[in-house]
Amino acid sequence: MTKTIYCVTTKDLGMIEVMLLRRRAFADPIVPVLERKLSQSSIVPVDLVGPDLVTLASRVTFCIDGGPAETRTLVQSETFASIGAGLSVSTWRGLSLLGMRKGQSLLVERPDGRNEWIVVEDVPYQPEAARRAARNVGGRLSQGLTLVHSASATSRPLGETGKIRQTEEDDPGPSAA
Repeated sequence: MTKTIYCVTTKDLGMIEVMLLRRRAFADPIVPVLERKLSQSSIVPVDLVGPDLVTLASRVTFCIDGGPAETRTLVQSETFASIGAGLSVSTWRGLSLLGMRKGQSLLVERPDGRNEWIVVEDVPYQPEAARRAARNVGGRLSQGLTLVHSASATSRPLGETGKIRQTEEDDPGPSAA
């Protein structure tokens, strides 16, 4: 029986399973890491995730082997983040962070056989917690939209054209047509 180390959301589980199916076909070296992730994970519904859990699109502060702390956004692909700001879950390090909690540390085996200590120092942003907070503002459910400015009654809606006022002195005549 394998030990539960990670906690992944149902959404992240689906992504891991798809990655595994696609990469098995090409004998990708990350396949054993994906299989280990699945076997060592407990699954939680997206709505029950704590704010300290690293999920896809979370901003996570971590350090490797006691080195300086790095803050990155866990993304599905590097193309979804600014250069140097994202860490793809298709890398073994990104995949290792997925499902870890704030304060958790793990000895992770790299594909080349070496080991690394990964420590999650903080999860400054997690999309599931942010979505929950936005829905439940001050003990009541938010409608999602907030009025920030009210236009005056004399303002016209965007795209609407106003009436053209002409006087006899400014009539350009038939040549303007």
